[in-house]
Amino acid sequence: MAVKEGWRGRFFEDFEVGDIYRHPLGRTVTTTDNIWFTLLTQNTAPIHFDHHYSKQTEFGQPLVDSTFTLALVTGQSVTDISQNVFANLGWDAVTLPNPVFEGDTIYSQSEVLAARESKSRDNVGIVTVNTIGYNQSGTVVISFQRTLMVYKRDFAPQIPRHEPNGVP
Repeated sequence: MAVKEGWRGRFFEDFEVGDIYRHPLGRTVTTTDNIWFTLLTQNTAPIHFDHHYSKQTEFGQPLVDSTFTLALVTGQSVTDISQNVFANLGWDAVTLPNPVFEGDTIYSQSEVLAARESKSRDNVGIVTVNTIGYNQSGTVVISFQRTLMVYKRDFAPQIPRHEPNGVP
């Protein structure tokens, strides 16, 4: 049986302006996710964790904390965009055109807007992507631009590949 290396993500040389990556994993947001995230971030807005309160709003149910949505969609993009990140440089133009509710399943995709050599480091390039997150109905719930430094293939840290004990 042949041992085949798993996906290691894209390196700087792999990015081409105009490419679109449909990120492979969707994620259903639970009540626990929403409550835990609000607790972790000390967000005291009751619309995120008080079901009685949120039933009285125009939404009639809790809204998912928008910073959770940003974190989730960023995380969904890692396998395609930043598996080989040197540094995240920032998010710009974050918009939240529609709410996310507990029980929604979020999917995402990214388009490469720019890719250039770093002026200060020979081992990385700078990539800018536009990422959108959308729910199970296809409704866009978040959009943002993200800029990051990505390792060039020959300069990326090596991940040790040890064989398990007893496996030839």
